[in-house]
Amino acid sequence: MNDTQRLEAFNRLAATMPNPKTELNYTNPYTLLVAVTLSAQATDVGVNKATKALFEVVHTPEDMVKLGLDGLVSYIKTIGLHNAKAKNLMEAARILVTQFDGKVPVTREQLEQLPGVGRKTANVVLNVAFHQPTIAVDTHIFRVCNRTGIAPGKTPLEVELKLEKVVPEHYKMDIHHWLILHGRYVCKARVPECYRCVLADLCDYNLAKLAN
Repeated sequence: MNDTQRLEAFNRLAATMPNPKTELNYTNPYTLLVAVTLSAQATDVGVNKATKALFEVVHTPEDMVKLGLDGLVSYIKTIGLHNAKAKNLMEAARILVTQFDGKVPVTREQLEQLPGVGRKTANVVLNVAFHQPTIAVDTHIFRVCNRTGIAPGKTPLEVELKLEKVVPEHYKMDIHHWLILHGRYVCKARVPECYRCVLADLCDYNLAKLAN
């Protein structure tokens, strides 16, 4: 995909999804951080089911500390890797209370100091909660960018940095959501639904398939 095709792809995604939103339920920056941490290797649907009850009692890091490890596990036991995630969330809550006055930090470097928070999680929180134009490359974005040719790369970081270069500034707030939703519902992992894809005539994968 060349630069002209990329821009057309971004324009089409913008037209298709003018107001993209995360599908994780949250009420404030802290509950978003919790939800995104839980979503690693889990579906948003599964996380939302677990956090529906959890977020009735936990709104802040202080609430999480009061709930305690066993209490947290009782809410999230349906989520994969829940024991490890619970330990990370509990320790992260303690750090937020003792070092950040109970507030979620607004820089990637500080967020990545929290247990269980990597670059992708930090980027999601910065984008969604604090409206920073960060790009969080998950499995959907990694697949779509490599498959279509929008921003191919061997690692999520390579794809992220390439997107930073090729995405126009006015699209950087939303590109993360467009690519996730496109990968989740159209450019699926096993069988991409090229027949209904708005990028089909621009996509390296589809054009190669048609050529064969």
